[in-house]
Amino acid sequence: MQRFDEIKQTLHARLGELESRVQAINADITHQNQPLSSDWSEQAVERENEEVLEALGNASQKEMAQIKNALHRMDTGRYEICETCDAEIPFERLKLVPYTTLCTHCAEKAEAKH
Repeated sequence: MQRFDEIKQTLHARLGELESRVQAINADITHQNQPLSSDWSEQAVERENEEVLEALGNASQKEMAQIKNALHRMDTGRYEICETCDAEIPFERLKLVPYTTLCTHCAEKAEAKH
């Protein structure tokens, strides 16, 4: 488990960053810091910005779920096991993509399908 300590710290740090980002996005979208503009054209721009922020928030939440899953897999001893074929995920791959659930072979197969 010690060999994953650095990765675990990185995941916890990234999770904290993402949680802060999502809170800031939610505050901005709900206009907690400032009311909606009374100018219609300005409101249109604000709505477009909200759509971008919402997409960023969704991506952040997806990454948070992946990180939480990785941390859970660490706790249960399944972190370095591919969820598709049960092969070992190479440590170098885990360092590069710490929340991956697939070995290199299965990741390549999944990527080829998309």
